[in-house]
Parts: sequence; structure tokens; C-alpha cells
Amino acid sequence: MKKNIIMLCGILLLSCSKKEGESTNTQSDSTKIIDSINAVRSQINDSIKLKNEQNRFSDLSGNHQLKFSSDAISPILGSAKFEKIGRDEYSVSGKAASGKNTLTIEGKVSRVSDKHLNFDGKINQNIQGEKYTRTKKTTFFNERKGKFWRLQDKVNSSGFVDYIDIYF
Repeated sequence: MKKNIIMLCGILLLSCSKKEGESTNTQSDSTKIIDSINAVRSQINDSIKLKNEQNRFSDLSGNHQLKFSSDAISPILGSAKFEKIGRDEYSVSGKAASGKNTLTIEGKVSRVSDKHLNFDGKINQNIQGEKYTRTKKTTFFNERKGKFWRLQDKVNSSGFVDYIDIYF
């Protein structure tokens, strides 16, 4: 009887031992599955990222004509450069000058519709020796009077109406 118990224990020990090849194959199979899932996820995430970088509206990158006119002076022409920094967002810098009358614009523009550009930055004007600076957030709006967006904060600190236009 003792011999039977010892043989039974021996058989059980040998039959319960794990084979090394089976565990390795299982791990490598699961690693392959995880890697393939991660590859598909990366493709999906890349396509979402690319879609989120595309503009909702037409691209404004490049140079645009900048025009400044007022009741006190004749129109001054210059240019403004738009550089894309995000989805429908641009850094803008520009200058218009004629003699001592100058206009400089520096800041960020967000295009929120076909008609609206939200501007956050600084607009410096020098009109006949007097300096004006605008730093409030404001809007350029396409009033359908031509192919341009016009600054909506038209009255300067002296009470004169200024027309600052960015052409498209």
C-alpha cells in the first residue's frame, strides 16, 4: 500500500509540472495581441489629432493688406503677416506708415466665423504726432462693404473714428 501511495504521488508530481514552452508561447502571443491593439490605437489617435489641427474656415496664413484711415488723415497702406499657430488661430504682425503717421499691430487672431476675427494684442497708432495704444480684446468684422475685416473698436482715445482694415 505504501508503494502505491508513493507511486501515485510521483505520478501526480510529474503530471502537474508546467512545461516551459507553453508559458513562453502564451506570453509572446499576448504581447503580439497587445502590440497590434496599440498600433491600431496609435493610427486612430493620429487621425484624430490631424483632424483637430485642420481649420474650420479657410486658411489665412500669409501676407494681407493693412489699411488705416481716419477723418484726420488720408488712407495709409501697409501689410500684416498671419502665421498659423493652431486651429483657426494665427499670430499677426503688421505695419502701415506714411510720413509721421504710422500703425503697428501685434498679437493673436482667432477666426471664429467667416465674418469675425477676434484680436488679442496691441495696436499702436501715431497720428500727426499723437500716440494711441489699444490693448483691449476686440473684433475685426466683415461688414460686407468690401473684401476686408474692419476693427469694431473704431473710436480712438481722442474721440476720432479710425478705420483699421485687414483685407482678405
